[in-house]
Amino acid sequence: ISMENSSSVKEFILLGLSENRGAQKIYFVVFLLFYTLTVAGNLLIVLTVTSSRHLNSPMYFFLCHLSFIDVCYSSVTAPQMISGFLVENNTISFAGCIGQLFGFHFFGCTEIFILTAMAYDRYVAICRPLHYGALMSRRLCGRMVGGSWAGGFLHSTLQTLPTALLPFCGPNKVAHYFCDVHPLLHLACADTRAAGLAAVANSGVISLSCFLILVASYVVILVSLRGKTLAGWRKALSTCGSHITMVILFFGPCTFVYIRLPSDLSEDRSVAVFYTLIAPMLNPLIYTLRNGEVKGAVRKLCRRKVGSRN
Repeated sequence: ISMENSSSVKEFILLGLSENRGAQKIYFVVFLLFYTLTVAGNLLIVLTVTSSRHLNSPMYFFLCHLSFIDVCYSSVTAPQMISGFLVENNTISFAGCIGQLFGFHFFGCTEIFILTAMAYDRYVAICRPLHYGALMSRRLCGRMVGGSWAGGFLHSTLQTLPTALLPFCGPNKVAHYFCDVHPLLHLACADTRAAGLAAVANSGVISLSCFLILVASYVVILVSLRGKTLAGWRKALSTCGSHITMVILFFGPCTFVYIRLPSDLSEDRSVAVFYTLIAPMLNPLIYTLRNGEVKGAVRKLCRRKVGSRN
């Protein structure tokens, strides 16, 4: 994509979460802590899964990719937001803004597809346990992950290209803490109703359709558990609990923002914090606290690191 736009705007000013200088200092400490925990926790999951010989099932293969995506996803927006709390005008170049827009939708959409693939994995594990090994082969898992990355790239391209080609000739203050489609459409010197509808149709339909697929998969799982013993219910729900929690934390706010035309950008940026930073931060906590195998592998990894240092 050529970044030489016909606009006169060469850079944007990100207004952030608040223009109150006192609140910004508090936000700086809080979100720096959140981002540090996000990167450290998710990288720990990646290192644990890749170094453990026991965590080789499809579920952990998907979890490893999910954690890696969460690091990339939060890194697209969080560093710019955090550094912005320390300066009076948090500026970003036009090319940087478009790059941030692309990266945000690329990793966000890829995460949506990975979460959907994980739901299929849980469905096969619970409803078709005898055929699990044949249905969830390494080749299929690789294709599902590859398809998720390709789908994220296609979605992001279709979302970014029309926005990058819009003329920006006047105001350059983005009412958000990162460059997203809706705030940029408000600044374009053109009729953006068609572009706004296309953005909703693109992001909104993907979010809502994948969310409905996830809900349907868990309805099927619950129906299949009829007649099972209490122990069977506990085992099945324990394997799904972490995934359900992540789906609610990520899809709830994300669907709220993108399934409708924007009316209150200040409301959108407050909700966006949940799926850009809080959900990625909680991902490793949710999966380690609820999964004995992951906790055991993390302990072994930490013991090996401490032993090697000694």
